Amino acid sequence: MVMVMPNNAIKHAHKPQSLLAQWIEDVHCVFGRDPAAHNVWEILLTYSGVHAVLFHRVSHRLWRANWRLTARLLGAFSKFLTSVDIHPGATIGRRLFIDHALGVVIGETAEVGNDVTLYHGVTLGGTTWHKIKRHPTLGDNVLVGAGAKILGAITLGNNVRVGANSVVVKDVPPCCTVVGIPGRIIQTKGTQIQNPSGMDLNHHLIPDPVGKAIACLVERLDELEAKQAATSVDIEKEENCDSCEAETICASKQTSTVVIRP
Repeated sequence: MVMVMPNNAIKHAHKPQSLLAQWIEDVHCVFGRDPAAHNVWEILLTYSGVHAVLFHRVSHRLWRANWRLTARLLGAFSKFLTSVDIHPGATIGRRLFIDHALGVVIGETAEVGNDVTLYHGVTLGGTTWHKIKRHPTLGDNVLVGAGAKILGAITLGNNVRVGANSVVVKDVPPCCTVVGIPGRIIQTKGTQIQNPSGMDLNHHLIPDPVGKAIACLVERLDELEAKQAATSVDIEKEENCDSCEAETICASKQTSTVVIRP
């Protein structure tokens, strides 16, 4: 069992790594999250998501050294090659993996924890034009499905899963699953991690709240129809004069005749 770090451990106090050490981790983390990866050369030559992260490691160092224009030019070159737009000012943790990569956007004030996985079409976007913290913060072991949008200066805790095409605009506590527009928490796993390696890649097991609601409605309709059928049988029995307590009254009405004289 892997120990789950508390949500306040998003900002890590580890020793600064060398650029080469970061690159080595960024490449080798792919083997644990993509079964299609066979060797290092394949990753280095064909994985555009890895290329984007490697470029960002350099551009972020330039940004922090106040070489802002050079950092932006390198970031633009990386976007041209990889179709991934990571602002040089974004803070990226260790072993970020961007699978398929196409159309991913990470804003300037975004903060991404360790061992985060992003799929194609993900946006970590801002919601204001003011020069303040305006992009989201992602904790460790977060997985964001294809096409999801995480907007604003919000925080996603450790081990959060975001379903494909969701739009998240509010904080999400650790170990939760979020789906929908706007994003809703539909599953809480507490401190349990399903995968012993610490990564929860079972994002295809996300519950279907709409399907569940429809199933509940169908079940309720079946119950109401059964009650209605039972009530109809009781009414038919009461209308039978053979078993009715007012049999004499009904019989007198049936035998009485009305004579109309001219």
